[in-house]
Amino acid sequence: MSFSLYLEDWRGWLPEETVATSKPSWRIPAQLGKGLPAMLRRRLDDTGRATCDILRELDPEANSPLVHASRHGDAADTLTMLENLQRGDPISPARFSMSVHNAILGVHSISRSHHRPLQALGACGDEFDAILYEAYGYLIEGHPAVVGVFSEGPLPPTYEGYTEHPGTACVVGMRLTLHQGRPLTATKPAHRARPTPVTVMNWLDGDTAYLDGRHRWQLGQE
Repeated sequence: MSFSLYLEDWRGWLPEETVATSKPSWRIPAQLGKGLPAMLRRRLDDTGRATCDILRELDPEANSPLVHASRHGDAADTLTMLENLQRGDPISPARFSMSVHNAILGVHSISRSHHRPLQALGACGDEFDAILYEAYGYLIEGHPAVVGVFSEGPLPPTYEGYTEHPGTACVVGMRLTLHQGRPLTATKPAHRARPTPVTVMNWLDGDTAYLDGRHRWQLGQE
């Protein structure tokens, strides 16, 4: 499958201690979740708050379909609940409700009164391609823009060495269209790769000429 999209805008987030440059132009402010009501902000970790901030910046009118992908989701809370079950302890309903894959989109939609389509994805390492496939589907149905966000939270030490992970919490978001922005073109990749939000940010920032996933993605000029 080969198709083209346009990247109209993008934002990224990394924890303070992992940012090599002081103020990358794409990086959202460090004060995370400022636009969220306090009751909702308390329910999210830094990754969730950064995701909501990026969604807010890229969809300020709350009128675009949103696609959020994460390979591991909230692995820390999920592991804690599994350990509770093993000990025979009860599981917190609030913790469970925030561990599901669409929890962050749910919080964002409540805070912004967002009533457009929402989609949460997990794709075993193919999350970046999955976001673009789903965005393309919404765009050809007539939506003028789609916002796709790719995030990973911190990985608990128990899982280290058993799964691929970028090594840090990270979020990248893209505002995609069919006609406006920088052309984003897919061709067959030289080799199969599994992009993370960090590799996507490096590519969007111009550090690499292309990004390999299921396809080789190349970004042109406006």
